[in-house]
Amino acid sequence: MKYLLAYTIPIAVFLSLEMQGFSSFIALFYAFGLLPLLEFFLPATPSNLPTGEEALALRRPFYDWLLRTLVPIQFFLLHRFLSRMQEPPAHLLEAAGLISAMGVSCGVIGINVAHELGHRNLKADRILARILLSTSLYWQFYVEHNRGHHKNVSTPGDPESSRLGESLYAFWIRSVRDSFLSAWRLDAEEMTIGLGIQALMTVGIAMNYGAVALLGFLMSSLFGILLLQSVNYIEHYGLARRRLPAGGFETVRPDHSWNSDHPLSRAVLFELSRHSDHHANATRKYPVLRHLEPSPQLPAGYPTMILLALIPPLWFSVMDSRIPKVQDPSILTES
Repeated sequence: MKYLLAYTIPIAVFLSLEMQGFSSFIALFYAFGLLPLLEFFLPATPSNLPTGEEALALRRPFYDWLLRTLVPIQFFLLHRFLSRMQEPPAHLLEAAGLISAMGVSCGVIGINVAHELGHRNLKADRILARILLSTSLYWQFYVEHNRGHHKNVSTPGDPESSRLGESLYAFWIRSVRDSFLSAWRLDAEEMTIGLGIQALMTVGIAMNYGAVALLGFLMSSLFGILLLQSVNYIEHYGLARRRLPAGGFETVRPDHSWNSDHPLSRAVLFELSRHSDHHANATRKYPVLRHLEPSPQLPAGYPTMILLALIPPLWFSVMDSRIPKVQDPSILTES
């Protein structure tokens, strides 16, 4: 039942969208204020499910429906947001709060839940993933993540692996630009379809809710995209796969991604923070992702680490010394 905590995000977003003034920042304060504070007092939980319980979890449809029901919830929240933005809020502060709330929803539901569904074998789940990504205007993620990132992670060819000494702000620009180009190279047809659907969506929003609401939607989508890329930044910072003498790179291992066992991040983000196992075993569903001993560990949960990354000198002082000595981060700077 711990994964019901993931629903605290849409609840916080809904409360923000119903509030006025400073109270419209409830979702932002919850995600990047209360959650980091609570995780400071909660120890990491590296324990894994016993084998028998893993098999039982994989047979339970409950875990799948927790993801699927967030699709209509995301569209409901988007409608409420656009309705609030239809008539411009009285103050810019309130508008910023509403945009940040929808941005949190775009990143956590629109992209993160789509990430999990996009890895599923069931075609209907992969369709739901694309639908969710359209609410964040980030269709390219479906193409590049599944067919590019998982293949090229922690190599120079991966636009979503951050390099040693690279700031979060420089990574935002490089990752968004290069992942878009990578997605086009991988599947131009899929990208054409996705961009067409997203264009229709933006036109529909403009016609039904107005230009101000459309601007708010574009800004909240950008917020969600940058939130996603901030997660990518902390998940792979400075980690590199060795180049093989015969060409290519070594097989992806758990130590090529940062792991975090902090319990609230794990529950709220559907185990996204157990990222080492996800990259080593991409088909494993979120309730059975494991703590793997070789994986390097982040010192805090995802919300805290994102806040830390926003201050590059502080981030470098905390993280650079933690890069595993068996790896050679200079590989990532090769052309």
